[in-house]
Amino acid sequence: MKTNALPKIDAIVFDFDGTLAELHIDFAEMKHQIGALALSYSKIIPREPFLPVLEWMSWLEARIGENNGNHAGEFRQRALALILEMEMEAARKGALFEFTRPVLGLLHSMGVKTAIITRNCDAAVRLVFPDIDDHCGAFFARDHVLKPKPDPAHLAHALTAVGAEFGTALIVGDHPIDIQTGKAAGIRTAGVFSGNASRGDLLKSGADWVAQDCRELIDVLGKEGLFG
Repeated sequence: MKTNALPKIDAIVFDFDGTLAELHIDFAEMKHQIGALALSYSKIIPREPFLPVLEWMSWLEARIGENNGNHAGEFRQRALALILEMEMEAARKGALFEFTRPVLGLLHSMGVKTAIITRNCDAAVRLVFPDIDDHCGAFFARDHVLKPKPDPAHLAHALTAVGAEFGTALIVGDHPIDIQTGKAAGIRTAGVFSGNASRGDLLKSGADWVAQDCRELIDVLGKEGLFG
């Protein structure tokens, strides 16, 4: 992105999985298990999930509600329990990237406000990053909001919590959903290909900056004079 007349960045909202931590969740298997569960309530479920996991679950819940309304809530509870189990298993095997705490500390020392948002659950994130509250100004997992990203309200909650202006904020994530969230909120976006998405995926999504990981990104932004 050209930096002519660009305002400084004084707040950064980070995604978690693949951005600040290495967590390997098999979303294809998660969708398969949720679909199999849905089939026990309704026989009209499509075989191929066409939405991300949480949206797929909600879509299935609505279809079950139309055809077997008394069991839609039960399905949702069981599906959420399945998702939670897989997230916690991934968290037990996961780890923060070695640069995560140093990067967050560096930004704090420069006066840059930081927050973390994720579609993952609070418990899984805290298993990997137990001292998360000591390293960022706000943390909002999916448990903390009515609708998780790409709903821009998830991002807005974080920016409001740290007292950030949208015009001087940046969202950083490893997935096109993060870029979509930032664009929906009207803030600048950066993609890091330290997770599952490729550099090409992030560029195609329209990210304003793309870097290998958060450490490289902060270095690039600093060299472009976008801090302080």
